[in-house]
Amino acid sequence: MTMPIRRFFLARSFAVALASVAIGPQAFAQDALDAVMAKKQITIAIPTDFPPYGFVGVDLKPQGLDIDMANLIAAKLGVKAELVPVTSANRIAYLQTRKADLVISTLGKNPEREKVIDFSAAYSPFYQAVFAAKGVAVKTAADLAGKTVGVTRGAIEDIELGKIAPPSADIKRFEDNNATISAFASGQVQVVATGASVAATLMQRQPQLGTELKFVLKDSPNFIGVAKGQDKLRARVNEVIAAAKAAGELEKLSQKWLGRPSGDLPN
Repeated sequence: MTMPIRRFFLARSFAVALASVAIGPQAFAQDALDAVMAKKQITIAIPTDFPPYGFVGVDLKPQGLDIDMANLIAAKLGVKAELVPVTSANRIAYLQTRKADLVISTLGKNPEREKVIDFSAAYSPFYQAVFAAKGVAVKTAADLAGKTVGVTRGAIEDIELGKIAPPSADIKRFEDNNATISAFASGQVQVVATGASVAATLMQRQPQLGTELKFVLKDSPNFIGVAKGQDKLRARVNEVIAAAKAAGELEKLSQKWLGRPSGDLPN
């Protein structure tokens, strides 16, 4: 190959490479929905340690509100649901690394998370709060001074607690909700910050602990997590949510699993 021809091909290859870099994000930004529809399967990250939103039943299969919601989304899309268990700490990473197309795992929306993932409309109610035994004097965040507080690492209650806990509060972080609740039940921590539904299950199963609500950290409805840039998939999921809301399906899920109305869920 002569030098002029070689230079021509090198220059053209370089131009093609530059073009692919320039259009790469745009070209691949909207591929998730197309890929889901092509393979007729959607991978959804769900919780298995957060009853009644997600837990393992006696048949060893995941069940709960989030599992029902994941199956509803898949059914409305006309595809098969592949459910992947995640924890509070790794669920966002599953979106970022494309191990999941969606995250339906008691995911609250906040500015920090909005920097790295996108969110659908809300699909169910939720709030985080601080709980302790009746004899533990806690009414406000200031009362956590000098006390040991258990929380699940990376969960929204971890973030909210970090904003208001006094410096002398001994915050102990655990990798999943089961470990957090076990630490509280066994006396490793005096106080626990968790979702109201988790605390309700604890109160029901272990009434001898005398657990009660001390104060609310945040009213935080659940949203479906979508990878950044996947606007087609997010729009389609929002269509499904809106239709399910209008048809009363979201209300039925809330009543079935939470025993209370779904309320005014934000879009």
